[in-house]
Amino acid sequence: MERAGIIFSGQSPNRRLMEILELPRGVHPFFVGTQFHPELKSRPLDPHPLFMEFIEIARKRGV
Repeated sequence: MERAGIIFSGQSPNRRLMEILELPRGVHPFFVGTQFHPELKSRPLDPHPLFMEFIEIARKRGV
């Protein structure tokens, strides 16, 4: 999968599971898949960085 362009950017603490995968920004502006649950770490005044990055990219693209 890595040869096809997938980036495995996050692993479990024991390094046995891939927790985050993404495509390079040259392929897609924001393509991220997660096995963990960032929504459980978010609060209205303290959102998870993954959501903040998504919003920032959408804002820059005028979405």
